[in-house]
Amino acid sequence: MGDTYFFSCTTKDFSERIWHVYIQQRLFSAVSHLHANGIMHRDLKPENILLDADGHAMLTDFGLAKQFDENTRSNSMCGTIEYMSPEIVLGKGHDKAADWWSVGILLFEMLTGKPPFIGGNRGRVQEKIIKDKIKLPAYLTSDAHSLLKGLLQKDPSRRLGNGPKGSDEVKHHKWFKPINWKKLEAREIHPNFRPEVAGNHCIANFDKCWTDMPLQDSPASSPTTNGNMFQGFTYVRPAASFLQRNSPRY
Repeated sequence: MGDTYFFSCTTKDFSERIWHVYIQQRLFSAVSHLHANGIMHRDLKPENILLDADGHAMLTDFGLAKQFDENTRSNSMCGTIEYMSPEIVLGKGHDKAADWWSVGILLFEMLTGKPPFIGGNRGRVQEKIIKDKIKLPAYLTSDAHSLLKGLLQKDPSRRLGNGPKGSDEVKHHKWFKPINWKKLEAREIHPNFRPEVAGNHCIANFDKCWTDMPLQDSPASSPTTNGNMFQGFTYVRPAASFLQRNSPRY
C-alpha cells in the first residue's frame, strides 16, 4: 500500500514497461468512468493514485471533483499547478478535457521522473504551461511519444479523449495494445510490481512527513453573524501574477 509519488521517488526500476500497467490500470479506467458519469476529477496527481497490497492502482481524493454536462464549462481556478491544463491557468473555462491533460502530465512524469513544466515559482510554471512546447525524451518509445502528444495538446478541442469518441480515443491508442480492458477492470491482470507491506495497516510506503504528523482535533468555530466576513481578506489567486502581466491594457 502507498501512493505512486512515493514509489516513483524511491523505486529505481520503474521502467516504461512497468508504468505501462499502472497508467492503464485504474487511472485511465477511473477517469473514463468518472467522465461517463458526468464528473471531472480536476486534481489528478501521483499523490492521489494509491496502490493496494496487490499492486492495483486506485484513484482517490475527490475534494475538487465537479459534476458537468456536455454544454457547461467550469471557471474555477483549481488543481495542483504542475498538473493544471492551459485553459485552467488562463481562466478561459474548462471541461473534462482538463483531466486528460493532467493524465498526460502524469504519464510524462512517471516515464521520465519529473513533470514537463517546472520552475522556481508558480508564475513561471504557469507561463511554461501556456507557452512552452513539450520536449519528449528520445528514450521513450514512439507509441509513448504519440500518446503524450495527443494528451498534451494545448488546444483542448484537439486533445486526445475530447473528440467524438471520448475516452475510447485514449483506450484504443496503440500504446495500450494488446490489452483486455474488461479483464483489467475486473482485476484479472496482475501488476508487475507489488508493494512490500507488513500487514493491512502498514504505512511504510507513505512519506513520513505525512505519517509522522500529530493527530489534532480541528473543531469548527461558531458561525458569526456580525461584521464583515471578508474584513482583512488579502488573498489573490495564484494565476493573477502571470495573467496580469500578459493581459492587454485598455
